[in-house]
Amino acid sequence: MNILLILAYLFFIGSLFGWILELFYRRFLSAANPERKWINPGFCVGPYVPLYGFGLCLLYLFSSWGDRHGAGLSGEKDLILFALMALNLTLIEYLAGVISLKWLKIRLWDYSQEWGNIQGIICPKFSFFWAILGAVYYFGVHARILNALKWLSENLAFSFVIGYFFGVFTLDVIYSANLIAKLKQYAEENQVIVRYENLKAHIRQAHDRAKEKSHFLFPFRSSHTLREHLTDAYGAPKNARAGR
Repeated sequence: MNILLILAYLFFIGSLFGWILELFYRRFLSAANPERKWINPGFCVGPYVPLYGFGLCLLYLFSSWGDRHGAGLSGEKDLILFALMALNLTLIEYLAGVISLKWLKIRLWDYSQEWGNIQGIICPKFSFFWAILGAVYYFGVHARILNALKWLSENLAFSFVIGYFFGVFTLDVIYSANLIAKLKQYAEENQVIVRYENLKAHIRQAHDRAKEKSHFLFPFRSSHTLREHLTDAYGAPKNARAGR
């Protein structure tokens, strides 16, 4: 099967299962959700987190490389493989975090309270979890992924599902990019960093106080404008304060 088609399948699977993983983590474990409510993770509307899609593609490529070089038969080679997986997944996480923080002025996640963190974007604890995830994938999932890819190659009608996914995903990215642009504009005007998850929680709490319905897929949909919520969360715009 063409490698681009394989990666397209894997991006779809990884994004979907990553969304499910984040959904349950935020519901039951995240300290940022003390109310233990269901929260749509990520910056997209639909049920996918692209970071995990890229991550699964990376795990597949490294595992395939490991298969060719004797991983699974040698403990030393296994450790090297899992270390490479963790390093590269951490690098992807860092690049995504730096781009969102430095360019978009938005913090999508925050590891500032974790030991050894770098800019609150990456930390040793989650790099260790990436290594564990790599080991679980290699020994428990990789063979099944290969079987799934074989099945997909024999049932090309499923390509329609993948095409539909990327069509919806593209529209979703356009919608989300427009929202991110508004947040970036506000952040630059007021010299603040918008904490994405905190802002969603702030809007959800505002809905609860006003006894309004919160929208799971569209957490920023509200009877108030986005700028009004931002002003409530971060204070009046600097130009407005200066004019007093």
